Amino acid sequence: MKMKRMTRLMLLAAAGWLPLSGFAADDARCATVTQSDPGWTDIAATNALSGTILNALGYRQKVQNLSVALAFQGLKTGQVDVFLGNWMPAQAPVIGKFTADGAIKVLGSNLPAARFTLAVPDYVAAAGVKDFSDLQKFADKFGHKIYGIAPGAPANLSLKKMIDAHDFALQNWTLVESSESGMLAQVARAVERQQWIAFLGWEPHAMNTRFRLVYLSGGDKYFGAHYGSATVNTVTRKNFAAECPNLNRFYSQLTFDVGLEKRGDCPYAGPAANGAGGGARRVKTPSAAAWIAGWMG
Repeated sequence: MKMKRMTRLMLLAAAGWLPLSGFAADDARCATVTQSDPGWTDIAATNALSGTILNALGYRQKVQNLSVALAFQGLKTGQVDVFLGNWMPAQAPVIGKFTADGAIKVLGSNLPAARFTLAVPDYVAAAGVKDFSDLQKFADKFGHKIYGIAPGAPANLSLKKMIDAHDFALQNWTLVESSESGMLAQVARAVERQQWIAFLGWEPHAMNTRFRLVYLSGGDKYFGAHYGSATVNTVTRKNFAAECPNLNRFYSQLTFDVGLEKRGDCPYAGPAANGAGGGARRVKTPSAAAWIAGWMG
């Protein structure tokens, strides 16, 4: 296995993906790479894609299902090696204390053109809801509710802060917290019945293909400018680069694009997408296969 991995690393080095020096420098613990998944379809997809390459290189990937906050804590304690889902600026309030003291390292961006903010179905936008400030005008139609993701998620914390601050006159609104799949099930029911709903939306994600949705403007203070324009970063534990230089180089060059993740997710947008084997099935889509071939070619 060691010889096979060395051969594969040398082939990638020849292609410019890895440094030619220091193949033996990786610590023994690097043979298994632990990544975190907060239960989001897009991160399940990127974990699966990276895992396919890791397996081809002779490494073993282990994925732990952890909330964002627990993922950062796991990186700090060394129980997690890599997290591909640091959405910024949404996670700024949570990651700040970990990067300030050097407990975890931001390796770089793996997806520079993402988006994360409140969204509504297109028929709601057509009726006049295009900005955060429009929500209160139609409070009764929304039932004074905004649908979020898992409790403790940074985006939920931002929404709670917004409500508590009485911003956009939303002080009488309630944040309904759920899992990603639970929130999207609620969206699906609302769309089927042409009911009004406001929820956390992000791109890339299969929801952008599954639903005709519109992102709201005006949430710059909480989700960033330009309709929640976001960057997704790769973060690692503090000593990852020193102990696993080859893997660190791999993850520093690992990038995705919005189109790939949307197409990769689409065939498995239903509940089974987060189940066992979902990632393995997802990487068999043509766009994902082309991405992998590009890496290995």
